[in-house]
Amino acid sequence: MARETLPPLDAPATDSRLAIRQSLRVLDRKNWWHWWNAVLVIMLLMGAIVTLSLPHILGENDQASQLQLGLAVRGLLGLVLIFNVYMLYQQHLLRQVRSHLSKQVELATEQRVRAETFYEMAILDPLTGLHNRRFSEEHLRTEIARALRYGDPLIVLLLDLDNFKRINDRFGHSAGDLVLKEFARRLNKAIRGSDIAVRLGGDEFLVILPDCPPQNVGAVLSRLKDFETEMAGETVAVCSSRGWAQYRVGDTAEELIRRVDEALYAHKAARLVPA
Repeated sequence: MARETLPPLDAPATDSRLAIRQSLRVLDRKNWWHWWNAVLVIMLLMGAIVTLSLPHILGENDQASQLQLGLAVRGLLGLVLIFNVYMLYQQHLLRQVRSHLSKQVELATEQRVRAETFYEMAILDPLTGLHNRRFSEEHLRTEIARALRYGDPLIVLLLDLDNFKRINDRFGHSAGDLVLKEFARRLNKAIRGSDIAVRLGGDEFLVILPDCPPQNVGAVLSRLKDFETEMAGETVAVCSSRGWAQYRVGDTAEELIRRVDEALYAHKAARLVPA
């Protein structure tokens, strides 16, 4: 198996979303700061107007004071108008920036969904929904490293369907696809959630069983029973040959797969199934 490292899912997109959310929080704080400033300035201006109006309120109605009061009030009203126009302009800018950042968040989310879709397409078999060969090669190396580090047992199963070519030739490839899908469904049900089922290609399947003692392999295989299906009014038996091997210290992924392959062909030979 040629080693091929899968790319990270979308770390840059994640960092981008975090940066955008941080920017939105900063904008919210600025928004509140502007509003409180507006309230404070308006209160101060109102206080100034009241202070200037005190002579008039106290009965000092000479013409000079009234003129000064009128000028001061008009000046303060002008300042209020200018301040309100400035605040409205700042709010307009903040809304524009927030709208832009919100669109960036939506775009980042769409990119993440697209990246996840592409990632699934890269690691899953489109027909059966099982993992594909590319994923299994990397995952098997990871599990071998873990088994070596912690001493946990690691089992690899190899299965293929008996006389699958005959089904394709007699009933057509669409019927063969249905058989593969049903076998994959049953295979997924037979294994644990921590196990990895793989379609290698054609009618060959591989299962990686981490932390699985050899004595438990029989239980896994017993749950994957042969079955029958109806095709063109005929009942067709779907059987599979199986082989398995346990990881030994020093095994490479290629050596482990070679021993599993030998076990599979030994099982075929014992059952007199054509290779």
